Amino acid sequence: MVVAGTGSGHGQPVLVELFTSEGCSSCPPADALLARLDAEQFVPGAQAIVLSEHVTYWNQLGWRDPFSMDQISERQREYAQRLGLESVYTPQVVVDGAAELVGSDSAALSRAISNAAEKAKPELKIEHVTWDGDMLHFAVRALVPQHGTLVAALAEDATQVSVARGENAGRTLHHVAVVRALNELGKDAADGRTLALNLAETANQAEYGKAMRLVVFLADGRTGRVLAVAERPIAR
Repeated sequence: MVVAGTGSGHGQPVLVELFTSEGCSSCPPADALLARLDAEQFVPGAQAIVLSEHVTYWNQLGWRDPFSMDQISERQREYAQRLGLESVYTPQVVVDGAAELVGSDSAALSRAISNAAEKAKPELKIEHVTWDGDMLHFAVRALVPQHGTLVAALAEDATQVSVARGENAGRTLHHVAVVRALNELGKDAADGRTLALNLAETANQAEYGKAMRLVVFLADGRTGRVLAVAERPIAR
């Protein structure tokens, strides 16, 4: 199956990662802010490319987040080390791998995105996207050669869950751009070679929807800073 659509945006692309959990009562306002950012793109000069990344360390407190992944918890711990934090927390936003803030702080989020958008990024192109069962094939090309680790995330556009237990018991929670698969694809891999993400191999086994997005970014292997980022809507 060939997937149509290339995706487009205005302004400097900026990666916005929200670390969140359905077991955390402080997280729904951050989830809502991320959804508003995704829909309204309210920071002038920036194209916010958002990801909702669900951690696992709340799961033992009454509610297992169906979107949580150990891989995401480890990613957040790596950010904490790089950014000099004593511990991880939710809700946390990391902007372009370089700045972190409380995920529900709208003013701080706008400032961080605006600051990140001042730094020009080279363009990435996502090409040749096809599905083969649970396997997504694609290629990524940097229009200006870049040295960095290529990371790909497959995210579901929107989800809705009725939480039965834990701190959010009785609430229906909504999320956007929920990461369902996340892989490092190697250094200097944005050269047009064929790449793949396999949904069947992900630890996140909640049922998948049809409307998804592919987000790819190049990150500095030492600092984690995002050097380039792009997204493309896809359908399963």
